[in-house]
Amino acid sequence: MSRLREPPNRQFFPFGNPFRMRSPKGSNLPSKLVDILNAFERSLAERLQKLHPSSEDDVLSLSWMILAMELLCETHSDVKNLIKELDLPVPDWNEKLIDVYLDISVKLLDVCNAVSSELSHLNQSNLMLRCVIHNLDSADSERLTRARTSLEEWRQNISTTSSRIKNCCVILDSLVESLDLPKIKNSAKGKVLMRALYGVKVQTVFVCSVFASAFLSSPKLFDLDIANTYLWGQTFSSLQNDVNSEIRNIYTSGKFTPLKELEAIDQCVGKLHQMIPEKPEVEDAQLLKNSISELGGKTEKLSEDLHSLTKEVDNFFQIVLAGRDALLSNLRGC
Repeated sequence: MSRLREPPNRQFFPFGNPFRMRSPKGSNLPSKLVDILNAFERSLAERLQKLHPSSEDDVLSLSWMILAMELLCETHSDVKNLIKELDLPVPDWNEKLIDVYLDISVKLLDVCNAVSSELSHLNQSNLMLRCVIHNLDSADSERLTRARTSLEEWRQNISTTSSRIKNCCVILDSLVESLDLPKIKNSAKGKVLMRALYGVKVQTVFVCSVFASAFLSSPKLFDLDIANTYLWGQTFSSLQNDVNSEIRNIYTSGKFTPLKELEAIDQCVGKLHQMIPEKPEVEDAQLLKNSISELGGKTEKLSEDLHSLTKEVDNFFQIVLAGRDALLSNLRGC
């Protein structure tokens, strides 16, 4: 991460004092709160750095998406820890804080449902391919004919876009429109929490926009302008620029699907489809063995990755839901 020059007496903040532009003139946050927020923002910067792709092949790959969701879970869990460190019980929350938290959480639950639905669709499509592979393993002309038809159906099925993922785009638009959170007055702890929630919201919108882009026929990306006064600002801007640029390149290349693993499988499917004649003979099955084996390996790996990603999305859902339920429970007890 590059660093801006700072006077010697400000070495504590490598990007300048993050409260300088936020705090009212003449006011200062207690050093303890500065330490808490500074630690949170540094952790966020480290997570964003881990997401920086080492090569163009990392972008829109399931392995990157699994890591992205895992790190997003860590950030949302970190907010819960930050609230404890702030010693900010719900009865002391500003009304704006409550509204922001509830609004973000309900939208994220909807996003999780949309992503889970799409992953379920991919799993079902992958199961279809595994049935095709089973048919191809048999030296039977009738099964080869069914397999050829199923390969065509797989391509049609995998290219459909669900209404849920389209609705996810609408939710992301609303999250971006409300990205700038309201100012909190007369509560130093509230200001710290609101600033932390801003970082959480930015990371969440970025990750979810990449997920949406992986499932859509056109990219759903945002070019967020983040001030360098945030300790994670420069790291995020660099990450966003590199990932968004590569996603746009992927879409302009005219590939069947932007998701790397699915594109690799589609190439195998296309090869097999061409190798199976419309009226296959038993002997044709022997010529397909290598291609069948290759497709089988890729579908097996896809199944494993989809399982891991689904698990991380479910974990994220539970973290958001638990935080929302805890807040509502505390509000009812006030």
